[in-house]
Amino acid sequence: MTAAPRPHLTDDPYLEPYLEELKRRFAHVSQRRREVLDGRLSLLEVADWHERYGLHQDESGNWLFREWLPNATSAVLLGDFNDWTPSQWYELHPVEGSEGDWGLHLPESMIKPGQRYQLHVSWNGGAGWRLPSAVRQVQRERREDGHILFNAVAPSAKDAYAWKNDSRPLKGGPLFIYEAHPGIALQERKIGTFAEFAAQVLPRIAADGYNCLQLMAVAQHPYYASFGYHVANYFAVAECFGTPNDLKALVDAAHGLGLCVIMDLVHSHHVKNELEGLGRLCGDTSQFFCGEHPAWNSYCFDYAKPQVARFLLSNCRFWLEEYHLDGFRFDGVTSMLYLDHGLNRAFTSYQDYFTPNTNWDAVAYLTMANEICHLVKPQCLTIAEDVSGMPGLAAPVEEGGMGFDMRLAMGVTDYWFKLLDCPDEYWDMGHLWHELVNRRPEEHTVSYVECHDQAIVGGQTFLYRCLGNAMYDAMDLEHQSLVVDRGIALHKMSRLATAATADAGYMNFIGNEFGHPEWVDFPREGNGWSFEHACRRWDLCDDPKLRYGMLNAFDNAMLALLSDEKDLYDAPARQLWLDTERHIIAFDRGSLLFVFNFHPVNSYCDWKLPVPHPEYVLCLDTDEARFNGFGRLAPAQHYLALRGEAAVVPYSLQPHTISLYLPARTALVLRALQE
Repeated sequence: MTAAPRPHLTDDPYLEPYLEELKRRFAHVSQRRREVLDGRLSLLEVADWHERYGLHQDESGNWLFREWLPNATSAVLLGDFNDWTPSQWYELHPVEGSEGDWGLHLPESMIKPGQRYQLHVSWNGGAGWRLPSAVRQVQRERREDGHILFNAVAPSAKDAYAWKNDSRPLKGGPLFIYEAHPGIALQERKIGTFAEFAAQVLPRIAADGYNCLQLMAVAQHPYYASFGYHVANYFAVAECFGTPNDLKALVDAAHGLGLCVIMDLVHSHHVKNELEGLGRLCGDTSQFFCGEHPAWNSYCFDYAKPQVARFLLSNCRFWLEEYHLDGFRFDGVTSMLYLDHGLNRAFTSYQDYFTPNTNWDAVAYLTMANEICHLVKPQCLTIAEDVSGMPGLAAPVEEGGMGFDMRLAMGVTDYWFKLLDCPDEYWDMGHLWHELVNRRPEEHTVSYVECHDQAIVGGQTFLYRCLGNAMYDAMDLEHQSLVVDRGIALHKMSRLATAATADAGYMNFIGNEFGHPEWVDFPREGNGWSFEHACRRWDLCDDPKLRYGMLNAFDNAMLALLSDEKDLYDAPARQLWLDTERHIIAFDRGSLLFVFNFHPVNSYCDWKLPVPHPEYVLCLDTDEARFNGFGRLAPAQHYLALRGEAAVVPYSLQPHTISLYLPARTALVLRALQE
């Protein structure tokens, strides 16, 4: 099947009243880009913060250190190399002709790789210990009094990682994303490491049929329970998971297994920490920030400042080049796009997107971020997390868009969890279909039933919402429970419906493929520093006496089937039948025909469905016994078009009709055979 051409952003008739606003926004983006370039020709020339600043060795082995300290009156490096005592040899001096840079040059012998150090900065009215803005490795140290501090680590050229596998950009076919946090990925009650994730979890992900790993919490964050969203050091890996080379080995191993790797990129806000963060690098929060986030207890980046834009653009480039990543999921995009961060607002009309509340400077930064990502790596995948539905977010820049490759279809998961608050017999199939396929046709989206947002403390996983306490005593195969039967069926059907109707990709959070119980809660004072809910219960999935492994088997079979249909997402799902009274939805996509019976009790014999092809074969049945179903249908059966009066279906627009047995709470996938 040949993919239908995508419409342009400006083809949307509802945007017509705002076309002039789009043009002004585009002009603002162009102006900000010129300011960031400052006479250079390419963003690659200014996205070099990680090379210009921080501690480096030149070709002769001598040390160079440089930092942006526009408000400093003095600065000195203190570390193991000078017994943490100020010395004139390690004093920084203003760099002539710069915009507030300070630097120094040192012979090779005066710093040894691996030594700890910090920067001590003085300014009018104060002074403080700081970590460099471009530090690449941070070491945590717990003092005898229990106080935790973080030190920078001097780099070593001898530690260069030897890559074995090339990056794995996706070469067509559906995108199946596996969202994972390395710290909670193990069964043991502890913080997992990059090395353990590579050895124990990566093989599972690849075997399950996912082709893209989305890593959370990669950048250095001082507080583990922040889920990695309170970043302090943007060019350093999270030291609690391992070393830079450990992360590189993980990415390398993933590429070797055929997975592309993207990371959560948190450029929407910054942790308030000053000793190890950028809070007051040289005495003033306005150096990098323009205020505080009212909901996240953090600072907001000043995207209007060229230096801040260069810092963040360099960060995009750094992760792609240094760690061979294949892209990013940009976190908190809604918060960036609006001056009120989109808090307590319902986006109900186009007018909501084109008001003075829109942060044009953030729009400009995000547009440039997508540009630099694709300059560094043309096959780079960028995904935006935005709940507002801002038009153009994932449209090409030349059309007035911001250039993201995809955006998350966040309304899909919201609707699935909303449905769980309503008895099944009252589910509206028309509303469900609308939520599954409602998207801007000119922008690619990724759909999902649940991600980490639904599982974090205060929430519950989809299966746990269905089962409640029955999850604790009725998930063994010998136990009979109508509650469990319902939850198992809906878990499979919701995932199949979401993946089959998705626009460009499907996403799953670690463990949810087998119905992981309960929720995620990191060790913190409020739970007695417990790891009970900060791990993954792989033993449940692997135990043949329990039902979890059967859910995992269905997930595997679903992804294998959809992966074989290479052009699955080339054209949208086409509705063939929708019956709210009977709770039936039928649609086709490519050569696959999907039929869902969501009715809680009614099964339908000899149900006639108008179809475009004369013969089909059953290739997936959510009710199969191997998926913990009731096995009410014979596998691999063929369906032939009916003839004569039996084939007549009122209002049919299709040339053929087949007869189906549709068990209650069951979905079938049939493949059309060649005519």
